[in-house]
Amino acid sequence: MKCIVALLKFSTMEMAVATVNFSVPDDVKAAFDKAFGDQNKSSIVAELMRRAVRERQLQLKREKLFRQLGAARSSRPAVTSEQIKRTRAAERP
Repeated sequence: MKCIVALLKFSTMEMAVATVNFSVPDDVKAAFDKAFGDQNKSSIVAELMRRAVRERQLQLKREKLFRQLGAARSSRPAVTSEQIKRTRAAERP
């Protein structure tokens, strides 16, 4: 059985890259530098951006599902609290 072990970090592999310039408050930069001072900051920022994209996509997916469920609510039959109580009582031993 063959086992493949990745020896290179994803950030060191050949890929197309873009340069992104943005400004952050000085205190945020200082905290980031302190937390990640000895690491490749570009790869850290890239991973954080990937996470943000995944989280945004998940958020949009959840919002869409919420809207779909809300729209379907109007087509479901209405049931009163009394009907629910009677059904529960009838189903219990």
